[in-house]
Amino acid sequence: MLIQVCLYFYCKFLWRCLKFVMRKLTGRCELQRICYNTKPGASRTMKIETSLRESKSKLLQTSVSVHPDAIEKTIEDIMELKKINPDINPQLGISLQACLLQIVGYRNLIADVEKLRREPYDSDNPQHEEMLLKLWKFLKPNTPLESRISKQWCEIGFQGDDPKTDFRGMGLLGLYNLQYFAERDATAAQQVLSDSLHPKCRDITKEEISKFSKAEWEKKRMDKAIGYSFAIVGINITDLAYNLLVSGALKTHFYNIAPEAPTLSHFQQTFCYLMHEFHKFWIEEDPMDIMEFNRVREKFRKRIIKQLQNPDMALCPHFAASEGLINM
Repeated sequence: MLIQVCLYFYCKFLWRCLKFVMRKLTGRCELQRICYNTKPGASRTMKIETSLRESKSKLLQTSVSVHPDAIEKTIEDIMELKKINPDINPQLGISLQACLLQIVGYRNLIADVEKLRREPYDSDNPQHEEMLLKLWKFLKPNTPLESRISKQWCEIGFQGDDPKTDFRGMGLLGLYNLQYFAERDATAAQQVLSDSLHPKCRDITKEEISKFSKAEWEKKRMDKAIGYSFAIVGINITDLAYNLLVSGALKTHFYNIAPEAPTLSHFQQTFCYLMHEFHKFWIEEDPMDIMEFNRVREKFRKRIIKQLQNPDMALCPHFAASEGLINM
């Protein structure tokens, strides 16, 4: 443990020495070198974020958590601290502003998402009830809901006759995401729902046929299903998206697609993408039954994280929910 601590401080000392030497050789501070030598997007923003957080200057350390309205003034203060003439280096201020908008925006997005996650579904709240009923209408436009408390909710993947109990883990965030998917990408959402309700026939070997009666064979033939509970899986994928956001894994994606601050719409669009991809992944994995859900989900999570480790990665879905959000 002591060796690791010593090694950490030794490396940090060497890094500061290297920064000092580079400034003397190039005549530029680290922020300038990053902005001038790194292309816009996640690569640049993440390097800027690391540089600011690890700086000895309190001003630079706190700049990643300022209010969005204070970003412009913060950049002026940074330029003054670093003795950089904005008239000679006008592009630096523009680049830093873009990076700080993304960094501060990501932090604020976590707060917004967390607020929704912590808000429980309240059946006495008319707005909550309206959102839930809209979810049904978007997913089942040709089937009227007979009553608020109904076994019909199972048709879109809830566990019982009152969906409010299924939102406990993710709060309103789960409902927000499901409604966004069902409304903004209605065709795809209805197709995924339809697929989730239908079993998939599987091939049976001759050896298996010989072991079963006709009735047993038909049952065995149909026991391997695409089927899963659409709404419950949607809430579970919401949990996945939430954890990717909070862990910082989604920074590469958001810093590459959002030219300024990522918003709740960007997060919901990412949820839609994950729903699409998980559905395809579930079919490709060909699980025996729903009991394999956790295994498939974990494998899917690892694949997404691996993709997000690429600084050029953007989970760019080309479907209705993403229109207006990509390349803004």
